[in-house]
Amino acid sequence: MGKRLTVIGTGYLGATHAAAMAELGFEVLGVDVDPKKIDALSRGELPFHEPGLPELLLKHIDSGRLRFTTSIEEAAAFGDVHFIAVGTPQRAGEDAADMTYVDAAVSALAGAISRDALVVGKSTVPVGSARRLKSVIAETKRDGVEIDLAWNPEFLREGFAVQDTLRPDRLVVGADSPRAHAVLREVYADALSRDTPYIATDFETAELVKVAANAFLATKISFINAFAEVTETVGGDIRTLADAIGLDNRIGRRFLNAGIGFGGGCLPKDIRALQARVSELGLDRTMRFLSEIDEINLRRRDRVVYLAEELLGGLEDKRVAVLGTAFKPNSDDVRDSPALDVAARLFSAGAEVSVYDPKANDNSAQRFPRLNYCSTLSEAVSGADVVLVLTEWQEFCDLRPQAIQPLVNSKQIVDGRNILSKDEWESAGWTFRALGLRASDIPATDLLAVN
Repeated sequence: MGKRLTVIGTGYLGATHAAAMAELGFEVLGVDVDPKKIDALSRGELPFHEPGLPELLLKHIDSGRLRFTTSIEEAAAFGDVHFIAVGTPQRAGEDAADMTYVDAAVSALAGAISRDALVVGKSTVPVGSARRLKSVIAETKRDGVEIDLAWNPEFLREGFAVQDTLRPDRLVVGADSPRAHAVLREVYADALSRDTPYIATDFETAELVKVAANAFLATKISFINAFAEVTETVGGDIRTLADAIGLDNRIGRRFLNAGIGFGGGCLPKDIRALQARVSELGLDRTMRFLSEIDEINLRRRDRVVYLAEELLGGLEDKRVAVLGTAFKPNSDDVRDSPALDVAARLFSAGAEVSVYDPKANDNSAQRFPRLNYCSTLSEAVSGADVVLVLTEWQEFCDLRPQAIQPLVNSKQIVDGRNILSKDEWESAGWTFRALGLRASDIPATDLLAVN
């Protein structure tokens, strides 16, 4: 445990990594250019919701193993291993990743380091970035100082980020220096003692592993949503279909959940950035299928808006309750959230939209303030002409028709995540719609008439 670590960038990834490394026994210094963020983190306050992280943060601020600063010079003097965890958002008006923050962090750090050190990239970057940054380090570093570079992508799931950092299912490290691997094997000794696979590879493979994983997950989600479009037309139960193909161990059941699609800060931007990068490499046709993946995903949002409009006979002046705006449960992240997008579209079409999310109301209000944000589920559904379930929070999974029946104006519900029982709600007298299911009150399509 002789190594001291820094984490450059204290957003979702960086704050989680810093606290988890302190939990593993390291002295850790978190670095960010935003003084307000650093002040808040130093008090143990997080700007986002992540289960288990606030407790871990406070524990190690109190233990003295975790501190925060705005000084890159302090970080350079402090650390033996420096993790780069700054963001790579989409460039304004483009699909490509913006490397401004990564480039700035690496250049500033390399120029300030005065003794031999290891820089470890964790940010999701276009393939080829690490090798380019190695040249930047060589040009920027001080004479007589050896700085190795490794790329170690993160595979965090929002809602499970602490667990995924402390108990990863694999460690991928791209480096061309034996010393870099030796140092990171020491850093990750706890995980390796539990037989966590350590994949030592080159820079390019390490960079591609993260975007390949996200592209595959996006493809799997959109695959089942494409079949949901079919079952909505001809009949059938998309959940049973998913169960059946998921029993094939070559396929697996996870991520085969039809609904309003994926969102968040990773999958959408990563698949778009991947397409942009391969296009730059002259491989335009190679990832063309990801464009259709993106389109399928966005069509699911259109579909749930259509279902609400169909049930109400138009949206103007109708009261719609939206349950969930976070892109997934156990998170307050509304970046590219399909749920919040649907709520905004309903409002733009003239509906009165009342919203309730257990954690994401504040973030949603910052992005779309004109919705009516409610502090309880009961308040949101009161007087509703239709209820839309758009994020699979456990509170909504447990929802029963009897609980809200006295509150609504009309017994109509759209299950955008396939988490409710159609039979239960219809037996209680509700009109029930769900993505991937053909409505019971619409006659089945005559398959012989289908071209």
